[in-house]
Amino acid sequence: MPRFAANLTMLFTELPFLDRFAAAAAAGFTAVEFLFPYEYEKSDLKSVLADNGLTLVLHNLPAGDWAKGERGIACDPARIAEFRSGVVRAIDYATALGCKQVNCLAGIVAPHDETQARATLIDNLTFAAAELQGAGIGLLLEPVNNRDIPGFFVNRTDQALAILDAVASPNAKLQYDIYHAQIMEGDLARTIEAHLPRIGHIQLADNPGRHEPGTGEINFGYLLPRIDELGYRGWIGCEYKPAATTTSGLGWRTHFHQETRA
Repeated sequence: MPRFAANLTMLFTELPFLDRFAAAAAAGFTAVEFLFPYEYEKSDLKSVLADNGLTLVLHNLPAGDWAKGERGIACDPARIAEFRSGVVRAIDYATALGCKQVNCLAGIVAPHDETQARATLIDNLTFAAAELQGAGIGLLLEPVNNRDIPGFFVNRTDQALAILDAVASPNAKLQYDIYHAQIMEGDLARTIEAHLPRIGHIQLADNPGRHEPGTGEINFGYLLPRIDELGYRGWIGCEYKPAATTTSGLGWRTHFHQETRA
C-alpha cells in the first residue's frame, strides 16, 4: 500500500502549527509535508521532526504574499530576482530539514500575458532545477485547478509536462494532485500509468469538497491499489480538509488498506 504523509497545513488545524507534528505521529504518520516553512526557525522545525520521528517529504518554494492571495511568482517576469532568491532560501531550509523535494507554484496570470508567463516560468524552472540538483533536492511543478484558483497558470497535466519538456532537466518532475486532476481532466489511473516515471510526488483529496478519501466521487478503493501496482514508491501527501476532525476522518486509511488485502 502507498505511504501517506500528513499535510500539516490542512490536517490537525485545531492545533498550533508546531504541535501538529506530535499529533501526526500519534495518528500513525511517519512523514509530513506542508506549504511553507519560512516563518519558523529551522532549528525549531528540525527539533519537532526529530522528536516525533518524522520525515519531511515536501514543502513549497516561496510563493509571494499568500495572505494577499498570491499563489506563486514563478511565471511573473517582474519578479524573477525574487523567485531566484526564494530558491536559495528554499535550499537553505530543505537542506537543514532533510527535505528531498520542493514544489513550485507557478502563480496566477491574465490570459493576455500567457506567452511571456510561459517563457518566464521555463527560465525560472531551469534555474531552480539546476540549483536544487546541486544541493541534492528535487524540483516539482504542480498543476492546480482553475476553479479553486481562477487564473492559475499551470492547471493540466499535459501543460505541465510540456513545460517540463522545455526545461529538459532530469531534476524536474510533476507533482500530481489527484484532487486538482479530477476537476480538470479526470482519467486519473490512466494518466498516472502513462506518466509515472515523470511523477515525483502525489497528493490526494476527494471531490467535491476536498475532503478525505471516501467522501466524494473518486474511487480510491480502486485508485490507491492501482498506484501501488504500477510501482509508485514515493509518498502520497494527504492534502485535504477534514470533513469533521482530522482524527475522526482517518478511518479511510484502514478501510482502503483492508480493501486492498481482501
